[in-house]
Amino acid sequence: MKQARDSAWAPLAARVFRALWIAQLVSNTGSWMQTVGAQWLLVGHDAALVTLVQTASSLPVVLLALPSGVLADRHDRRKVLLAAQFAMLAVSAALTVLAFRGALSPGLLLGLTFLLGCGTALMGPAWQAIQPDLVEREQLGQAAALGAVNMNLARAVGPALGGAVVAAAGAGWVFAFNALSYLGISGVLLLWRRPAGHEPAARGEGLFAAVQAGRRYVWHAPGVRRVLLRTVLFIPGGAALWSLLPLVASRSLGLGSGGYGLLLGVVGAGAVGGAFALPVIRRRLGANGTLAAGAAVFAVTLVVLATTRLPWLAVAALLPAGPAWIGVLSTLNAAVQQRLPGWVRGRGLAIYLVVFQGGQALTAPVWGALADALGLTVSLLTGAGLLVAGALSVRRWPLHSVDGLDPSPSDHWPVPPLVFEPGPADGPVLVSVTYRVARENWGAFSDRMRQVARSRRRTGALTWGLYQDGADPDRFVENYLVASWSEHLAQHHSRLTANDRRFEERARALLVAGTAPEVTHAFDATAGSVAVAGEHGAGHRARGSTRPSGRPA
Repeated sequence: MKQARDSAWAPLAARVFRALWIAQLVSNTGSWMQTVGAQWLLVGHDAALVTLVQTASSLPVVLLALPSGVLADRHDRRKVLLAAQFAMLAVSAALTVLAFRGALSPGLLLGLTFLLGCGTALMGPAWQAIQPDLVEREQLGQAAALGAVNMNLARAVGPALGGAVVAAAGAGWVFAFNALSYLGISGVLLLWRRPAGHEPAARGEGLFAAVQAGRRYVWHAPGVRRVLLRTVLFIPGGAALWSLLPLVASRSLGLGSGGYGLLLGVVGAGAVGGAFALPVIRRRLGANGTLAAGAAVFAVTLVVLATTRLPWLAVAALLPAGPAWIGVLSTLNAAVQQRLPGWVRGRGLAIYLVVFQGGQALTAPVWGALADALGLTVSLLTGAGLLVAGALSVRRWPLHSVDGLDPSPSDHWPVPPLVFEPGPADGPVLVSVTYRVARENWGAFSDRMRQVARSRRRTGALTWGLYQDGADPDRFVENYLVASWSEHLAQHHSRLTANDRRFEERARALLVAGTAPEVTHAFDATAGSVAVAGEHGAGHRARGSTRPSGRPA
């Protein structure tokens, strides 16, 4: 039973995941057919214009991924996905009509491709964020690999099919198929009902504040930052293959649209075949070894493409590129998902997509300009050099281990017993926690509080500090500032994780025996009238009051 659960294909046992996976395969096939049609319509122009197809597809992610991540965290992710599918269906239909009428200029083609990219940007964070709703957390790695298999299986079929259709009937028909392909995902989503307990977070947070909360979480999460660094070190060199392959097919190998589709299909077929070996590779090499090996294999592929004029040798070089690509992408994708708690998953994944897609969008025109200025050979060899450097850097900057990592929510702070009821927007709120620490534990306590500091900042603290009382050195005071009362309540009830609780417990284990932290919550006294205590101790709601809670936060 355990072997079946650990299988690369185990997530397909989940009914909704399986239905969406099949529908996504059809949609991805249509997308690759549309990409081939769009790129081939521009092959007669200069190299920079051809590579702009990839930029037009990827740049919207850079511009819209963060707002899309906020939507994914604050609204029903199923509805967000449906809106994206219907929007892309409309744009694809317009593209089809214009292509059949012969009215599709390069500028219009790139503009509509950009709009399709906007739909992808809207869909990306929500699509990634629903994965834990579809499969068990232990299977997120397999689910990410199956997502990459899906894309590469589509790459194995779509480009070859698209090239054949373009050669036989014209680009309009590939655009038409792509438009129809969005109906499958839409149908599955319309029938799916998310499990209870997976409702979006509170929606009172403004767009800017929500984006800032996501940025703040990622900045103070070393494990997530390291995933982003590994992405930055791989994508620019990896993007050289996808950006320049149309030019390699037409200029170096003398192939037509069908031949270009075949080259893309070889990469996809290799990736699908490599998926069977990927669990074994990961067990032997680990996540970091998989990243290094994938970058090295991709570098060899670029070197061969830069130096050969033989189609069969190019095919042989592209075959291992598929497993390398799927190995790197599934490793990075699983790594970032495993490290993000539910409340910020959409925004965290959006930042990852910005780095991933943005790297491709920004480097694609660079590769095109370099190919125009210095030639394909120099461009491809430069990409290979970047990939080799990235592979060697794994030893210096590896992914952090996820052993013992638990991002599940932990509502372990009690509600502060204030004598008045603050409003959601009241703030900023200064939280002070006083600890008593014996002399022999001073150093260890300060060290352990560094992890607590990152926890506070990830979950909402704008500033943080730890101070030792000059008159009573055993007394340590932790101060952190939160923007509003609603932000602090979000820390209490939805943002803290089991990891955060463990960091607090490790630090508090060093307190003087029999003592407990003392917590106070202070409100900005200059922002409005202070709370006035009533006859029975209850105060009016106000912005300026300091009250001890008497209990740890």
